[in-house]
Amino acid sequence: QVQLVESGGGLVQPGGSLRLSCRTSGFTLDNYAIGWFRQAPGKEREGVSCISRRGFTTYYANSVKGRFFISSDNAKNTVYLQMNSLKPEDTAVYFCAVDPGYYSSDYACATPSRFNYWGQGTQVTVSS
Repeated sequence: QVQLVESGGGLVQPGGSLRLSCRTSGFTLDNYAIGWFRQAPGKEREGVSCISRRGFTTYYANSVKGRFFISSDNAKNTVYLQMNSLKPEDTAVYFCAVDPGYYSSDYACATPSRFNYWGQGTQVTVSS
């Protein structure tokens, strides 16, 4: 049974940093495409960063490029999203998602509907 549990969200001032974690179980992480998505009130779910199966390709949305970094620790079955230089517009609920499909990372992030397994989400609020 695939399970995803996010943690690490919270309230942070502009310019601050947070590291989100997504603890996974029930599958081999390396055999799944991985994605971090976010959804702000009144907006569609947006792909923030994705990794293809086996980590061949990595994608970042232009809005977070150079500030956010995705990584995975297969030994710990955990996926991370390091978020630096946070801005108020980064405020959203952040979700991790996985799927066994063979997707390029950019395609994966552009099509969240392809992901069959989702965590419950963690709130990130950037405000002074």
